[in-house]
Amino acid sequence: MNNVYLLGGYQTDFARNWARENKHISAMMREAYEGSLLTTKIEPRDIQAAFIGNFAAELYCMQGHLGAFFVDLDPHFKGLPTMRFEGACASSALAALSAMAHIQAEQYDCIALIGVELMKTASPAKGGDFLGTAAWYDREAAGVEFPFPKLFGKLGDVYEARYGLDDRHLAQIAAINYANAKLNPNAQTRDWYMSVDHACRKGQYNTTVTGRIKVTDCSQVTDGAVCLYLASESFAAAYAKRSGRPLDSLPRIIGWGHTTAPIEFSAKIADSEGQPYVLPWTRKAITDAYARAGLTDCRQLDAIETHDCFTTSEYMAIDHFGLTEPGQSWKAIEEGVIELGGKLPVNPSGGLIGCGHPVGATGVRQLLDAFKQVTGTAGDYQVPNAKTVATLNIGGSATTNVCCIVGR
Repeated sequence: MNNVYLLGGYQTDFARNWARENKHISAMMREAYEGSLLTTKIEPRDIQAAFIGNFAAELYCMQGHLGAFFVDLDPHFKGLPTMRFEGACASSALAALSAMAHIQAEQYDCIALIGVELMKTASPAKGGDFLGTAAWYDREAAGVEFPFPKLFGKLGDVYEARYGLDDRHLAQIAAINYANAKLNPNAQTRDWYMSVDHACRKGQYNTTVTGRIKVTDCSQVTDGAVCLYLASESFAAAYAKRSGRPLDSLPRIIGWGHTTAPIEFSAKIADSEGQPYVLPWTRKAITDAYARAGLTDCRQLDAIETHDCFTTSEYMAIDHFGLTEPGQSWKAIEEGVIELGGKLPVNPSGGLIGCGHPVGATGVRQLLDAFKQVTGTAGDYQVPNAKTVATLNIGGSATTNVCCIVGR
């Protein structure tokens, strides 16, 4: 199989409110693209295609056909092939998988991968309704206030019924991600306060959204864009040579897994009856990625960037990645395994809870952070000597699952 390399990229500041700045979604794409040229030294003439990941621009800003906006970014791009991909919160991970396939098929040597979402155009209630279209809207979201907190609250309820669940462990997940975000200059919550005790409390400063899900259990509503470059081995070799670096200093995607579960949450849970893992299709995406990367288990990873849209989804990811036996994620939390200085840090960037969650950009942001980790360029949230990093990007209530292993 032909190797696919990551050449780096750029992330916008996730704390910005682009709607308040009265800027179009194309302005976010432009900043991510122009920033990526500065950080990577890629030339516009190098780019042979552009793949865009986005969930719901038609809802948030009445704009579709996003690939066409890339052509406006440089005179070289007139006639450039572009595509837009949608898979709810996993939209840009799907764009990455397609870019990989095109490179491996030798159709292109260098692809610009952009993930983008403009979300702060809508009220929380309206935005929650938009996000409900990532579920089976008529059955799970129509007329339901904040449907996704309810769905991921149910995930916690399933864990509690099968294995037991202490909400203090969810609070610890939130506190760890907020602490990591303070070290990330692009994180949305880098200036926010958080502690385990605060995340445990319910009240004026940490209201209950639904059931066991409080505000501190939720990822952020975020405006943001990321641009990342994927390249063939021949292009990467030439790029490395002109940069004065050896090819093996560049990370590549060494493994991937992609599954699609039934869209209804209740159907997913029915699939897992009698099985050790609560979300077996998510587990399969991870184990498929391990197999393709030649890894036996998570002990060969140095860090994980996972989809913590809610603390319950990270709690799920901990045992699904194999850090603990099924249902025992609490052990990795209590023992400090997932902390930045732990044996296997999870979300050193701050994740979706700390860094932010511009829905269509999250998958590419995770890959960019994996690139930073394995190239030693993550700054204050660097995991020492990281060489192999996994990402997990999920769409809907773990309907679309994409796991990638980045290594060098």
